[in-house]
Amino acid sequence: MRRTEERSVSVDVVVEAAPGRAKALVVLCVMQLMIILDGTVVTVALPTIQGDLGFSQAGLAWVMNSYLIAFAGLLLLAGRIGDLIGSKRIFVAGLGLFTAASLLCGVAGNAEVLIAGRFLQGVGGALASAVILGMIVNLYPAPGEQARAMGVYSFTAASGASIGLILGGVITQTIGWHWAFLINVPIGLVSLVFAVRLLAYQPGLGLANGADVLGAVLVTAGLSLGVYTIVQTAEPHATLTRTLLQAAASVVLLTAFVVRQALIKHPLLALRIFRRRQLSVANVVVVLLFAAGFGFQFTTALYVQRVLGYDSLTTGLAFLPAPIMNALMSLSLAPRLTVRFGARKMLIAGLVVFLLALLWISQAPVDGSYVVNVGPVLAVMGAGIGVAIPASIMLAMSGADAGDAGLASGLNNTAQQAGAAIGTAVLATLAASTSAHRASEGSLQALRDGYGAAWLAAAGFVLAAAVLSISLLRPRHT
Repeated sequence: MRRTEERSVSVDVVVEAAPGRAKALVVLCVMQLMIILDGTVVTVALPTIQGDLGFSQAGLAWVMNSYLIAFAGLLLLAGRIGDLIGSKRIFVAGLGLFTAASLLCGVAGNAEVLIAGRFLQGVGGALASAVILGMIVNLYPAPGEQARAMGVYSFTAASGASIGLILGGVITQTIGWHWAFLINVPIGLVSLVFAVRLLAYQPGLGLANGADVLGAVLVTAGLSLGVYTIVQTAEPHATLTRTLLQAAASVVLLTAFVVRQALIKHPLLALRIFRRRQLSVANVVVVLLFAAGFGFQFTTALYVQRVLGYDSLTTGLAFLPAPIMNALMSLSLAPRLTVRFGARKMLIAGLVVFLLALLWISQAPVDGSYVVNVGPVLAVMGAGIGVAIPASIMLAMSGADAGDAGLASGLNNTAQQAGAAIGTAVLATLAASTSAHRASEGSLQALRDGYGAAWLAAAGFVLAAAVLSISLLRPRHT
């Protein structure tokens, strides 16, 4: 009789806990959505910001770069600190700082204040985003539930960028660019209240088990300089000598960090984590996947604006098929298919679909039609990304122990940001250089050829990711 009573109590607890877990998942995904939306909404608002605050063309890039450098440079460190002092503390601190920095950006009256606010947004975004994946894994440890939760997360990560293009056009043209930042304030405050109430406190390992100050300085400086080098390659004043020197300095700093981690007793980054092939390979796949995805979105937005002649609002609306198909796959079909066939097979299938979309759009002509050359491609791309991203994240996170969840989360987010920065810089530079070499063909044809070359390069990234997934992400035998 007692066993029956205990069993019924246990079931009641699980039933009562399920809504709480769902609400906690919503809080985590809302924060991730704010981070993704913020980047793309600001992208659409840049021309208006430049006119209002008097940015130079070179200075305008720092509205994006100051955020990206802080965000990507701190992710790995933030993830490890989450392991050491508790992921809830880091998430709440990051959410609070991101919200306050959004207010600062929204009221900025000059370029310097806006750039400072964007840097602080990057710091807050890194603190919160670095621990989100680890918290989701802890909330949903069962494979089926975890697949559905990762589907929700990947939808916010993949579709947030497309949704941001739409919101950016609407906000900028109706109520002004300031609201691209101010809209985060009420959302952030409400999320902060729910985060404090709903997210479970989990004690960390303690700072004594990995508080490596020198290592933190080396990895943050190395990553930040590496991202700075990438984003500077597309600027007019960038030179090959300067780029190579900065890249070399970044490599030296990161190498020194790795050597230090191998020698000290309590490393910030336990190098043993890279012995897990699934985690290492899956993160390389994530870099390639996000490089192709963000580079594709950047060049496709330019194609429809500069070649097909769309305005900013129409460009945003043109991207609607991508988030719609992404939602259909990542929130509905992909979790069920992942449970049935496994994350590896779904990752490969998603990469193949994405590859087909890139090859399709690479043939788009100067006088391309939306219903033939753009809309269907975005739908196919959204479906492929909606399958591939949650599968790749699940594979990366399943390769880490529970004690390294924050570190693995920060590592995966770093891979996403590095991929996005690399893809955007490489494809933008390739498109510009190809167009310059073919200027004799006419301005529109030269632009189209440049974007075509960039799309083929993105297809190369996806093909490399598929080869790695097939050859190295072998299913584990029990």
